[in-house]
Amino acid sequence: MTQQQSRPVVVVTREVPGRVEVPGAEVRLGPAGQLSRAALLEMVRGASVIISMFHDRVDAELLDAAGPGLRGVVNFAVGYDNIDVAECRRRGIAVANTPDAVTEGTANMAWALILAVARRVVEADAYVRSGRFAAEGPLPITGFLGMHLTGQKLLIVGAGRIGKATALRGLAFGMQVLYVSRTRKVDYEIAPLAARRVDLDEGLAEADVVSVHTPLSPATRHLIDARRLGLLKPTAIVVNTARGPVIDEAALVEALRSRRIWGAGLDVFEDEPRIHPGLKDLDNVVMTPHIGSAERYWREVMTQMVSENSRAILAGVRPPNAVEG
Repeated sequence: MTQQQSRPVVVVTREVPGRVEVPGAEVRLGPAGQLSRAALLEMVRGASVIISMFHDRVDAELLDAAGPGLRGVVNFAVGYDNIDVAECRRRGIAVANTPDAVTEGTANMAWALILAVARRVVEADAYVRSGRFAAEGPLPITGFLGMHLTGQKLLIVGAGRIGKATALRGLAFGMQVLYVSRTRKVDYEIAPLAARRVDLDEGLAEADVVSVHTPLSPATRHLIDARRLGLLKPTAIVVNTARGPVIDEAALVEALRSRRIWGAGLDVFEDEPRIHPGLKDLDNVVMTPHIGSAERYWREVMTQMVSENSRAILAGVRPPNAVEG
């Protein structure tokens, strides 16, 4: 075997910002666009470490395609519902992710969506672009009336890092924070948040803004379904920057279409990248294409983190961001 052939191979399934640095390894970079499943399976052949994207399905088929030399899978994301962690563990393959680096960007996106929905920013932008503002002149005082936030209740569903960062931003708007979590989070309840823990049904009935941050699991799929959407106030706003299937998208379309709730902001979708066709026709939903963490600085930090995880795996030590689940 030649020296070139004996080098470990790190496969990065899609283009990333910055440079993946794993000295001594061959780094095989994917394209800017998403690979087909067949192309992905071909690309990972012979990999020692796979740096996967959140939309890559890392299952037994892909692990088989990589071959017996695969030692680790590093997800370029904090969520890892796309990875069969149990199967990786069974095969002795380490799994790692990129926590913390997605926190600030995703919390910022949650608030961008909250404000866009509350103040009808996308509708107003379309109105200006259409030429109607120039043609019709100044709006009446009743034009594009939105929802106020000061003094309102912000419900955080999933009280992790991103939920906390989103809640802290809510304080700047004078909002009261409620949170839903399987366990008590004292760091939420002390100053400055002084948040109150509630069960999900209670929180939905009280909330003016609901921001979803829970990971996707069998227990959280359709966690917010038609019944729970029915608990919301007619003036409520729902924002999801976590994973699409946490909300029943068809039920959400009906709630928005019937004006059962004020509006929604979605960065993620149930059958991504496809969305429920009913969403496209609604003016009370703001949608972005899963770009929650897409701030250049933090995405470059994520590249550094996957590099560090990959180096550790190849050195035979525990990666700094090992996944326990």
